[in-house]
Amino acid sequence: MTPRGIYISDGSKKEADEFIQKLTERGTLTKLTAYKQNYLCCTDPRDTARVERKTFIVTHNKYNAVPHVRDGVEGMLGRWMSPEEAGTALNERFPNCMTGRMMYVIPFSMGPLKSPMSKIGIQVTDSSYVLLSMRIMTRVSPKVFEALHEGDFTRCIHSVGCPRPVQVRIKNHWPCNPEKILIVQFPEQRMIKSYGSGYGGNSLLGKKCLALRIAGAMGRDEGWMAEHMLIMSVTTPQKKEHFIAAAFPSACGKTNMAMLTPSLPGFKVQCIGDDIAWMRFDCYGILRAINPESGFFGVAPGTNMKTNPIAMRCFEENSIFTNVGYTSDGRYFWEGLEDEVPEDVTIKNWLGQPWTRDQSKRAAHPNSRFTAPVTQCPILHPKWDDPKGVPISAILFGGRRPKGVPLVIEAKSWAHGVMLGACLKSETTAAAEFKGTSIMHDPMAMRPFIGYNFGHYLQHWLDMEEPGRQVESELFFSYTRY
Repeated sequence: MTPRGIYISDGSKKEADEFIQKLTERGTLTKLTAYKQNYLCCTDPRDTARVERKTFIVTHNKYNAVPHVRDGVEGMLGRWMSPEEAGTALNERFPNCMTGRMMYVIPFSMGPLKSPMSKIGIQVTDSSYVLLSMRIMTRVSPKVFEALHEGDFTRCIHSVGCPRPVQVRIKNHWPCNPEKILIVQFPEQRMIKSYGSGYGGNSLLGKKCLALRIAGAMGRDEGWMAEHMLIMSVTTPQKKEHFIAAAFPSACGKTNMAMLTPSLPGFKVQCIGDDIAWMRFDCYGILRAINPESGFFGVAPGTNMKTNPIAMRCFEENSIFTNVGYTSDGRYFWEGLEDEVPEDVTIKNWLGQPWTRDQSKRAAHPNSRFTAPVTQCPILHPKWDDPKGVPISAILFGGRRPKGVPLVIEAKSWAHGVMLGACLKSETTAAAEFKGTSIMHDPMAMRPFIGYNFGHYLQHWLDMEEPGRQVESELFFSYTRY
């Protein structure tokens, strides 16, 4: 990739402060002066969401990656590419892709570094925005190098695809190459290669690529599960605590549920994670889960002191906001915050254009995000970082539907619960590149994140039920958000 130099990240605050200063001077970051260490980043308008149509699983046998479909039918549960096709496509992109740019080497752990449930990775990238975001979303530390001899690691290779001198105009100080985007997972080699995008799950390779697609294949091989689930605890007035895992598609309310403020007297909710759960049965047959991430990458629009006051407190400082609007007094702005901004304060939208409340255009991109450290959550459970994980009492599958579906259905058995999860449908959201709102199949809330054949995935779920194993309360629900 011929970078001009190599920088090895240590994940320290000193390092982050230095990179933030450089990116602020360059114009990539804008300091939100009303807060302590909060910054705004606006991307190229062509690089704003996960690109599912350019995301592929590479295996030697096609049906290890995707299910069989009839001739002429395009499958929805993953996209497969042969090793030969992938080699050709990647060899057209990666040679010399970092010319004139620095290569950042990021050693990271998904989960507590010493946990038997955790996995480690090394990401190389030419994006300093990715370096700063990975520091929030994962545990970046030189100690990861010390753990390399203890087992395999996932190789994560990323480039924005803009070698210098750049041949195209860079918008918003955000280098990217939208026409050549390609995100490729190699579950058999435990490797990820991503090219062309600097945004979210396309570039933060510890997130969806490793934590779901690659980890899903690891879990299949090693007897555990990597799921698109929040983890929360609910304590009753009788001081009985239940840990709950819940799977909803992206932008359908996982963060809001993980940070619920109970209205029922005597109940208490605490958050362990809002997006991903790694679960395995322990030697006593109890299903335990960890949150492999260390940050929140939440959808900003609609978040306010009424809908999610806990989230608002999470990102009061040390956070990065991507593609939101901003005010003349140095605050972030998005749809849902109208009542919290005085009328005399002027607002600019995420494209830097003046914005007024009577406009039909949005101030913030529908998929605009906040990136905040988990440790700033005011209701963070003290066991959120427990290497043993927490015991799961109930599993929910759910989604966003406009009408016509019962609010809650309780499963009668583990197999019935798997069936309910497999039948899940939900509205499309702005988290991916969909236009408009329609109802889509999204089985187990995993449709975009399957790392191997979905039929094998369902069989893996069914195989998890063995004599002596239990979900603590043996509860399995399907939930619908209206």
